[in-house]
Amino acid sequence: MSRHDRPTVVLVHGAFADASSFARVIPELSAAGLEVVAPAVPNRGLVDDAAYIASVIRAIDGPVILVGHSYGGAVITLAGTQDNVRALVYVAGYALEEGESLGELQGRFPDSGLADALVYTPFPVAGSAETGTDVSVAVDRFPALFAADVDPGLAAVLAVSQRPLAARAFTEAAPVAAWKTKPSWGLVASRDHTINPDVERYGYERAGMTTVEVDSSHLVMLAHPKAVVELIQDAIRSTAPGPDQAD
Repeated sequence: MSRHDRPTVVLVHGAFADASSFARVIPELSAAGLEVVAPAVPNRGLVDDAAYIASVIRAIDGPVILVGHSYGGAVITLAGTQDNVRALVYVAGYALEEGESLGELQGRFPDSGLADALVYTPFPVAGSAETGTDVSVAVDRFPALFAADVDPGLAAVLAVSQRPLAARAFTEAAPVAAWKTKPSWGLVASRDHTINPDVERYGYERAGMTTVEVDSSHLVMLAHPKAVVELIQDAIRSTAPGPDQAD
């Protein structure tokens, strides 16, 4: 694969986490000679978050493999419509249909253990007398729900450093679904207690994705990074342009 054809991998983190959740994936991708970008998602609302990630993608010269974990899957469903996105990779993520919200997709299936562990906290909204609502995970519940097979010391750090998600992100409908026009891959974390694994399976099957299952907690990137890297590499290989094609 020529330098021109080699894509940049953009890693989009989910709610209650940050880009460091890809800390074990990034070195593997870099060692394979790939450029990696792992932006901070604002976690303020689905449409706004996707617009921000789309701006990051547009600033990249060349093709992009767009990877989304958890809520990041919903974000890439919107942001992935950018012209230079070559493929989408969902990692224990939400693959929304056009016109569907996170709440609607989740509502098709029994709640995961996360539902009764959420904490709601008001936050000020600039220029408004109204307040927003941040959603986070109870610190004492976080390790078992999110990171059951991650080193306990690291899981404890992640629990107190989590980034909340604005509640309105759960009710915003996706105006587009990039998987309708972009080849897509999906990883199901089969021991996920944050998202019901059937939510992941349903979204992936509906989109006709190439899918793998990993016996993992929600933070599969930290627990089983090689499985995540292998899926990304599969997407890269499968969408590499032929000798007569150019981006």
